[in-house]
Amino acid sequence: MRGVTYHGTGDFRVDTHPDPIIGHERDAIIRVTSTAICGSDLHMFDGFMPEMKTGDIIGHEFMGVIEDVGSGVGNLKKGDRVVVPFTINCGHCHWCQNKQFALCDESNPDAEKLAAITGQAAAGLFGFSHLYGGYDGGQAEYVRIPFADATHLKVPDGLTDEQVLFLSDIFPTGWQAAMNAEVKPGSTVAIWGAGPVGLFALKSCLLLGAERVFVIDNVPERLAMAKAHGAEIIDHSQVKPYDALMELTNGMLPEKTIDAVGLEAHGTGVIDTIYDKVKTATMQETGRPHVLREAIMCTQKGGILSIPGVYAAIVDKFPIGAAFAKGLTFRMGQTHVMQHAPTLLEHIQEGRIDPTFLITHRGKLEDAPDLYETFRDKKDDCVKVVLTP
Repeated sequence: MRGVTYHGTGDFRVDTHPDPIIGHERDAIIRVTSTAICGSDLHMFDGFMPEMKTGDIIGHEFMGVIEDVGSGVGNLKKGDRVVVPFTINCGHCHWCQNKQFALCDESNPDAEKLAAITGQAAAGLFGFSHLYGGYDGGQAEYVRIPFADATHLKVPDGLTDEQVLFLSDIFPTGWQAAMNAEVKPGSTVAIWGAGPVGLFALKSCLLLGAERVFVIDNVPERLAMAKAHGAEIIDHSQVKPYDALMELTNGMLPEKTIDAVGLEAHGTGVIDTIYDKVKTATMQETGRPHVLREAIMCTQKGGILSIPGVYAAIVDKFPIGAAFAKGLTFRMGQTHVMQHAPTLLEHIQEGRIDPTFLITHRGKLEDAPDLYETFRDKKDDCVKVVLTP
């Protein structure tokens, strides 16, 4: 089979790999019908994710048709269409029983390695380094799905791939970001990042009844998309977000803020971004937390800062004093996809949201290396790429 393969920083190629086979009674094999390039994939492409190995297959947003199942999978059969959550969950451990699927105790064979960094290991992830299991990802023709009886969402008849594909990650991630911020009718929210997760966070906040949602970015096409979908937009290349938010909220600031950017944040003409670039280039920190710092300053006293943007290991100059003085609450982490996906599927079926609004580029698997560069560099108004193997 063909798959998008890691060969080092900035070097993804489409290579031939052995077809996956059933290795455990709870496995399934799917034929991938649609897959997508995610912003988190760029962390591997840009060299920010440790424990990547040459030959790893990339990708964690995918869906397809069941081709084979192990003897222990009683709820799937050949021909079923499924969306596969990027977080692999066993379905029976303490965390899965409490619907905290991204914290699964059983699905990460690299748990000891990750626990040495984080204190406790989280779930295994598709296509996301050998800290998270080293599982082959979904930018391929076929994928082995471990714990397949728990790690899937069946697709009802009448829905296209593009309507449901994003239930694998970015739609639940945006929704969880809004839920973690406790967005409710009347809320005022600020979201950093008008990429795919930020845009789904925007849509989720509006579905939950937010009165005002500000979206902060500096890419005109992304800001235009956010405005078209109900946001008040702030271009951080033209104005300081803190100043703009103070003015727009009459000095109150938003009580809910969302960092949908994460470790590859870029500021505009500010000293801390230069500092972070030097520190990350010399491996003295593993991310650029400019947005995180800014969001802390821009969150209302007593407010909640929700962090769906991925961070790895350590960041520097974290303004804990400001967060403490303002009495902020932080909520963060990988997405518990299967906690949210059934609710979001209902929103899609009932016409409250059409996730296809996000797609700007489509291609075949062989187009992936070029489309990664287009997506990373935000060329050709690129917001979201969908590939069909």
